[in-house]
Parts: sequence; structure tokens; C-alpha cells
Amino acid sequence: MAEENKYPYIPRAGLHQVGSYQVSGRPWITGSLDIDAKEEKRIKFPYVCKSFTLVNRTDVDLRLHFAPTASVKSGNASRGYITGLHYITLTDSKDKVTMNVKCKEVYVTSQGANGAFELYAELTTIPTASMYPLTGSGLSK
Repeated sequence: MAEENKYPYIPRAGLHQVGSYQVSGRPWITGSLDIDAKEEKRIKFPYVCKSFTLVNRTDVDLRLHFAPTASVKSGNASRGYITGLHYITLTDSKDKVTMNVKCKEVYVTSQGANGAFELYAELTTIPTASMYPLTGSGLSK
């Protein structure tokens, strides 16, 4: 007779598993030293993050957003993104924002020449393929 499986369910890291967000995140750091005016940088996390901190390293305004500017289909690719104010602006050197959100990527757009930033993230063990796209009202519309 076959031995009965004593452990029919083995929990795995996932978007709706609370433990994935309660434990300390794995540190991950990146940045950029020179972003041209109106250039958009896409930061892709290797795993779903539980929080991140973006630090402006210059006096050039940087915009943080969750959808690419080209995701809005209109005459002006960035019109909905701009007119909907779906971004946060960091205006001064050392200006920073921390967000406790789950996401697999964020975007940073420089509003002038020679923008620069540092980004620190706390990563979960959840694969980015599990994360749904962040679009819709308040993000890209």
C-alpha cells in the first residue's frame, strides 16, 4: 500500500501569502548617474518588492510612476500620465520617497538634463511572473 502524503499542501511564496510580506525583505540597490531630459528609466526588480525608497541625487526634478509614459494611447504618448498627475515628483537633491507597495517595476523620468537617483528595495521571494500589471485609474488613466 502506498504511503499517504503527510503534507498535502506545502506553502509557497505568493502574492496573497501574508508571510511573504511579514519577513524582512532581501536588500536590492540600483541607481543611475545621468538621465537626460524627459528620459524614462524602467527599473525591473528581480522579484516582487514589498517596499522601495527612491532618492533624488541632483536638483533636477525626477518623476516616479508605475506605468510607462508610452502606455497611454493618445496623440501625445504621455498626455494621460501628465494630465492625470499619476506620478510623484522629487524636486531637490536628497529628496526621497518610500513606498510600501508590491510591484515588479517602477519608472523614473527626469525633467531636466543630468538627473540622477538611487533606489533601495526590499524584495520578497515571489517571482515577478506572479505579479499582475499595475494599470488603470490612478496609475495610467
